Amino acid sequence: MKIKLEHLTKRFPNRTKNKPDVIAVNDFNIEIPDGKLVGLLGPSGCGKSTALNLISGLETPSEGKIFFDDDDVTDIPPELRGVGLVFQSYALYPHLTVLQNITFPLENLKGNKKLSKEQMRSKAEEAAKLVQIDGLLERKPSELSGGQQQRVAIARALVKRPRVLLLDEPLSNLDARLRLHTREEIRRIQRETGITTVFVTHDQEEAMSISDVIVVMKDGVIQQVDKPQTVYDDPTNLFVAKFLGTPAINVFVGSVKKGRLFIGDDDVLPINGVDDRKVYVGVRPEGFIPDDNGGLKCKLRGVEVMGRDTSIISHHYAFEGESIRAIVSSEDAPDRDSGDIRFSLKPGKVYIFDKETEERIYPASGK
Repeated sequence: MKIKLEHLTKRFPNRTKNKPDVIAVNDFNIEIPDGKLVGLLGPSGCGKSTALNLISGLETPSEGKIFFDDDDVTDIPPELRGVGLVFQSYALYPHLTVLQNITFPLENLKGNKKLSKEQMRSKAEEAAKLVQIDGLLERKPSELSGGQQQRVAIARALVKRPRVLLLDEPLSNLDARLRLHTREEIRRIQRETGITTVFVTHDQEEAMSISDVIVVMKDGVIQQVDKPQTVYDDPTNLFVAKFLGTPAINVFVGSVKKGRLFIGDDDVLPINGVDDRKVYVGVRPEGFIPDDNGGLKCKLRGVEVMGRDTSIISHHYAFEGESIRAIVSSEDAPDRDSGDIRFSLKPGKVYIFDKETEERIYPASGK
């Protein structure tokens, strides 16, 4: 099922008198391919859950259209859209068993869609087996772990074989290890079912690890749409560059002068095709090379050994933050944890952004 959003906008009245409406989703234009898992990614308040609620029908758009394949579903109520929705809070009925929770959506079917108890149980068992909780059908939610409860919620969403599966921060309430395992399970389930899935999260690692495509949002506006690795390697602006990556990209205040890139007063790289101007310089953690002759001179603050790799912590007066974090191989790590350290930079891991607009100006997109 392909999802197409055309000029989708959602406004909410401002609670402060004489203030303009709050625009939660602003002129969304996107096509989500059939059978893909798409991650809506952005900080809290960026409008990603509102966008999901618009797709599901829980919210009505102020402007724009929503299509499932060629069907305009903009004004169709949620129960008729064929969507399965999984909430952050699981929303299970505590007095019902796992089996009863899963079969609940089937009990309200009417007409030629109405099922017998045997048919409902069969479908529930099939959904439970898919999410690997078929041995827990007689338990109550209070007898389950957080990960098991989340699987019940997913099974309940899948039992009607929805055309679209919508997941609203489904892993936020799980601990780190369980979150990792459950996101792998979501990816497996999505591949097995082939259902077009939209996954909302503020966790960039989560989105990058399981999504076919990610949509990065800020203040209700789409910033970039692409494959996760492409967005990481080819960010369209400073916001996207800073939002993706662990550790985060290192951002410096710099300038371009006569074909050279400067960080502060340090001449670090030749730059072609960029006019002289003030810029922000982003360097990925893996873009630093310890080099006694390197152009970037920093104050070394510490060395963290992480096995295969080493994290070098340093500072530069033109750095926009507390500490620069460079990731290098253990063979290249310095044998001290104080004093000065110099780096040369890998050109492919250096990004230049206009100081005023924060749009990327180097390297050119696609390079």
